[in-house]
Amino acid sequence: MEEQYNSTIDPACLQEPPLALDVIKQLDVFGIILYAMLTSMSCISLLLYLEQCVFIYKKLPCPKKTTIIWISGAAPVIATMACFGMWIPRAVIITDMTSNCYFAVVVYKVLVLLVEELGGSSAFLERFTGKSFKISTGPCCCCCPCLPRVPMSRFMLFLLKLGALQYAILKTFLSVLSIILWTNGNYDPADVEITGAAIWINPFIGVLTILSLWPVAIVFMNINSLLRSLSIIPKYAMYQLILVLSQLQTSIINILALDGTIACSPPFSSQARGSMLSQQIMIMEMFLISLYTRFLYRRTYDPLPTEARDNEKNNKAALEAAHLEHDI
Repeated sequence: MEEQYNSTIDPACLQEPPLALDVIKQLDVFGIILYAMLTSMSCISLLLYLEQCVFIYKKLPCPKKTTIIWISGAAPVIATMACFGMWIPRAVIITDMTSNCYFAVVVYKVLVLLVEELGGSSAFLERFTGKSFKISTGPCCCCCPCLPRVPMSRFMLFLLKLGALQYAILKTFLSVLSIILWTNGNYDPADVEITGAAIWINPFIGVLTILSLWPVAIVFMNINSLLRSLSIIPKYAMYQLILVLSQLQTSIINILALDGTIACSPPFSSQARGSMLSQQIMIMEMFLISLYTRFLYRRTYDPLPTEARDNEKNNKAALEAAHLEHDI
């Protein structure tokens, strides 16, 4: 019975992902149009990003311009890597890890941007030193409102930056290690056996991800009201959306492929077809996000007023109101 069941499986469903030339040969008219459209999307997003980099480099001061260039490049870089993965299925593990390593740096850069928008570390500490920060935020402690508020200090800011930076460093190191093990046949994302490297590396990366997102969320939740004029909420929302699409969505599709829910379609196995669908969906999503991100970041704006100027403005308004009331 088992031999009869195995004989009904197409041999192509058990093979490695096809070569790029095999992908091109099996394309029909619809496939040619689809691949051409998705490739055009990724190229347009990359070209628009390069033009935006030139604008930001000329118009914005350092180090803010470096931070914005990194953050606004998340969607175009992921779309470009997804395009390479679509055309070269056997390189998907490399393209995915490249995108993930880039986004790991973006997580840290988002925290740096929040601090830079308030004038840098010195101005941030001058404004918030001694003030209590709420730390019961996601993704770690959103369900723990009883956690005490923590006073901001230079050491606290250092810990927040370190919490975000560790992901950029360790994620890159573990990605390089995974690729080295993959070339030697020791790392397979589909291998969930206890003896496989993936079952140990991937959960550890998940823990690092959660620990890195928490400091960014702490800073954002405590200062976002001061940065509303700089569109910080939609900027943070786009960063969160890229995180969900590039990490959670891809993981769900890969799990469905491993489970056999995504059917095999020669020359693509179930896993290879799941990766191909993930790359194609990612290109369309990142293209749209690139356009909106360009609208958010490709502009100049005046710096925020300092806390002293805010207090002076509030006192002046209160004094004018008092004089008006006295005249009446």
